Amino acid sequence: MEQVKIRATKDSIKKLVESILWQDIVNELESWKESFQLEQDSIVDDAATENPSTASVLLHMGDLNGRKKAVDYMIGIPDVFLGILETNEEVSHAGQGIETNPE
Repeated sequence: MEQVKIRATKDSIKKLVESILWQDIVNELESWKESFQLEQDSIVDDAATENPSTASVLLHMGDLNGRKKAVDYMIGIPDVFLGILETNEEVSHAGQGIETNPE
């Protein structure tokens, strides 16, 4: 697997997370997630009255669950990037014999 290369700095990622732009993005993504949940709820309600095929219901529910997981991943990307940068720093420092501060 190819190593992910993060060109941003930890400070720039932290500034992004604190920004109004990021809050707007998170709000939009949370709205998507809520609409996916509403769609799932309607599928369950419809299944009780319309008797759709089990396979199609399960496929649709799985698709919606996948979308919700993708939204969660997108919201967590800054933390993932910070983790990658911190791991890279630790590896770099370990290779140089430098102790790192866990804070």
